[in-house]
Amino acid sequence: MSSISMLIDGKKKQASNGATFERKSPMDGKVATTAPAATVDDAIAAVEAASKAFPVWSGMGPSERRALLSKAAVALEAKTDAFVAAMAGETGSSAMWAQFNAHLAAGMLHEAAALTTQISGEVIPSDVPGNLAMGMRQAAGVVLGMAPWNAPVILGVRAIATPLACGNTVVMKGSEICPATHGLIIEALQDAGLPTGTVNFITNAPADAGKLVEAMVAHPAVRRVNFTGSTRVGKIIAAVCAKYLKPVVLELGGKAPMVILDDADLDEAVNATAFSAFVNSGQICMSAERLIVDEKIADDFIGRLVKKATSLPLGDPRKGPTVLGSVVDMSTVQRCNAMIDDALSKGAKLLCGGKAENTLMPATLLDNVTPAMRIYYEETFGPVKAIVRVKGVEEAVAVANDNEFGLASAVFGKDTGRAIQVAQRIQAGICHVNGPTVHDEAQMPFGGVKDSGIGRFGGKAGIEAFTDLRWVSVQTTSRQYPF
Repeated sequence: MSSISMLIDGKKKQASNGATFERKSPMDGKVATTAPAATVDDAIAAVEAASKAFPVWSGMGPSERRALLSKAAVALEAKTDAFVAAMAGETGSSAMWAQFNAHLAAGMLHEAAALTTQISGEVIPSDVPGNLAMGMRQAAGVVLGMAPWNAPVILGVRAIATPLACGNTVVMKGSEICPATHGLIIEALQDAGLPTGTVNFITNAPADAGKLVEAMVAHPAVRRVNFTGSTRVGKIIAAVCAKYLKPVVLELGGKAPMVILDDADLDEAVNATAFSAFVNSGQICMSAERLIVDEKIADDFIGRLVKKATSLPLGDPRKGPTVLGSVVDMSTVQRCNAMIDDALSKGAKLLCGGKAENTLMPATLLDNVTPAMRIYYEETFGPVKAIVRVKGVEEAVAVANDNEFGLASAVFGKDTGRAIQVAQRIQAGICHVNGPTVHDEAQMPFGGVKDSGIGRFGGKAGIEAFTDLRWVSVQTTSRQYPF
């Protein structure tokens, strides 16, 4: 068990009323972390500390910010073993997934460091003689970032790295499910020596999240909000941001289609599908949730995929290497079990895996899934995957788009031109041809369409999201006026 602190204005803090909450291990129910249950006053104090620090941080030259963010990247990756332990305890993640999180998150901080000299503008031709007109990007102010538990280091860093690179100061609201994991990110930034108040961190009891978030969004100093998580909660946050006219970036749920065309390289497709479907036990917004397979090659592809899926090691990640660790809680088990029962009752065929009695869930494949079944539409967010057989490209595209979500997707086919044409028709913010649905790089524009969110993280798209574009002009000659 670990006990953690918040960080407000450079000081480690407990809740002002002394309240705490507990995060218990999904595997044995023992307390993994005790964390402060922040009050509204604590949340406001964090925002005001960030506001006070804004002139110093935004006034720094880009090279100075770059050096500090680069130091933070090194400090974060040095905490890899601590991330492995924290994630195993709080979320049941495998060591492989935790190590990948730490490595990619460090890369995100390096990329953010590189962005500090790419916050550029433009000179815009003016119709007024002697008028020098410019579009200038400037730091917006305080950014409130909220990250989930499933890829906690990657998404925790993403919530704050580009905002910091752009000269904003930040308040990070840690997930109630992994407060110690998110706290380690903040420790790395502190180790790097960022100025006092540049980064602030609060944790809260689950029941208090709504009132704390609204209090922070309502604060005049908060100029941007970003949230990664479920579509249900994202809609609530979007409504709160609309109420106070605060721009928001939302990356929400997914039901990623993996389209296997009749000319796909089956070995490559199987390997990419298994990775996309079962890494982190399918608890990734980009996870392949719908395996859409042309009937001409379906039996061959599915036979190979079942062999691959049944070979994936399943076990308690605290006891040694494994691919499939624990899912985050029993509600995931109950949701997936209910979808399995529903699908089987309506004609689906169980190929491997099946219902689970605890959070160690096996890789599960259901064949002959139809729109009559819940799993066709609903996000499992677990290692239970639907196979839909289709006849040709037109039906494949129709099935891929037959969903309210639109985050990640993938298409496999040897005819690259045809595969690209299919990719262009899929309604998703991200599509990979002959690659996995689970693919993230810090410099890429990352985000979805439809119920998968609004706005983009990453690279220059992130600069646009977390800066204000201002029209600034200089009149260099005498100007004529009508009166």
